[in-house]
Amino acid sequence: MTRPLVCALSGHRTLLPDFDRNALHDAIESLIREGCDYFLCGMAQGFDLLALEEIAAFRRRYPHVQIEACIPFPGHEERLAPALRRQYEQLLSLCDRKTVVCDHYFAGCFLKRDAYMADCADVLLCYLREEQSGTGYTVRYAEKRGIRIIRL
Repeated sequence: MTRPLVCALSGHRTLLPDFDRNALHDAIESLIREGCDYFLCGMAQGFDLLALEEIAAFRRRYPHVQIEACIPFPGHEERLAPALRRQYEQLLSLCDRKTVVCDHYFAGCFLKRDAYMADCADVLLCYLREEQSGTGYTVRYAEKRGIRIIRL
């Protein structure tokens, strides 16, 4: 028996008009069918939380799928607007594992969270439109590690 594949998720907080939720849905289902049973989510607004919603919905058909919330620092959710914080907390409750990567906020804690996810992953599913971004960093880091990249 082969080891299940681990997929990290990375994308922008703001989704542009070209974002295709159907493509995200199809990519996640394809990964699950390939044997990806474990997803790492950075818990940022935008792409991350949207992808987490999709994965959670797939659990009705694929109950073996697990999700790890990769939280950059304690209290991360306190910086979110109230409506977004409620969404975050609801989605966080659906995660099987919660990993707080850094013990406090500092300037590089989001990049440290991104590196943690790439270090644990076999594949990176991303929505990248701006190279000079956290997602751009994550993609470049994953490429250096030889991780398969799926771009939406």
